[in-house]
Amino acid sequence: MTDIYRAIADPTRRKILTLLSLHEYTQSELVNQFTISQPALKKHLAILVEEDLVAERKEGRYRVYRLKRDNFKDQYEKLQQEIGSVLDSKLMKLKTYLEGESDGESH
Repeated sequence: MTDIYRAIADPTRRKILTLLSLHEYTQSELVNQFTISQPALKKHLAILVEEDLVAERKEGRYRVYRLKRDNFKDQYEKLQQEIGSVLDSKLMKLKTYLEGESDGESH
């Protein structure tokens, strides 16, 4: 199962995902988009591949990366649901608290 939190936790990985949402890139093309080393970028790509959000294929001597749109979409929707549930719960607690305050109860 994809750990979307691990994948998007780092700003470099988020930028990689954004770039790959536009089109495919070779590893060297991606390296040119960042101020980090090729080995550091490769580690970020490895995490995204491991989390099944990015596909990697070999074309000659190059590695080409693309966003796995269906997987990303599914994981993004799950993330939205999880965050929505957390926010709903927090808002209900706040509502209950505020309604208790307006009824003259002290907390």
